[in-house]
Amino acid sequence: MPESAVSRYSTPAVALHWLLAVLITGTFALGLYMHELPVSPQRLKLYSWHKWAGVVILALSVLRLVVRLRSPRPRELAMSGWQRSAAHATHHALYLLFFAVPLAGWAYSSASGFPVVLFGVLPLPDFVPVDKELAATLKGLHKTLALTLGALVLLHLAAVFKHQLIDRDGLLARMGFGRA
Repeated sequence: MPESAVSRYSTPAVALHWLLAVLITGTFALGLYMHELPVSPQRLKLYSWHKWAGVVILALSVLRLVVRLRSPRPRELAMSGWQRSAAHATHHALYLLFFAVPLAGWAYSSASGFPVVLFGVLPLPDFVPVDKELAATLKGLHKTLALTLGALVLLHLAAVFKHQLIDRDGLLARMGFGRA
């Protein structure tokens, strides 16, 4: 949707932003932690949690995209052309990675022969065949995409701090709860 005269994002957009921020950060940290563990029941449990979180992130990302496309966006802040272009490119890349990271992880799990069973009760379909070479490729892809997402999140945070502390343009209030 085009820009509008609203001064903040809708409550559903804000709620999904912060919920996904927490889930993505936690899932990223869990991924960094668990891959170093020796094979054990604890590691298997953490991998299951990681997969479940990835599926939830994927589902919430679909919902977030729908809300984003259907809700009016706040008017853009005053900034230079290159900053506006960088902000748009970063947001597009973030949205792409919200889908690509969990899908690559799901494909890696499928190719490895370890299906995703959501919450231990709902088996999800494998969408790639079991194939060790493909699994190795997908593992690297999942890791690269996740690290790229992590780097873009840090860039996003740096831009937020710049807007809040240097520009003092109210950017952070647009993604807060409450009234405008």
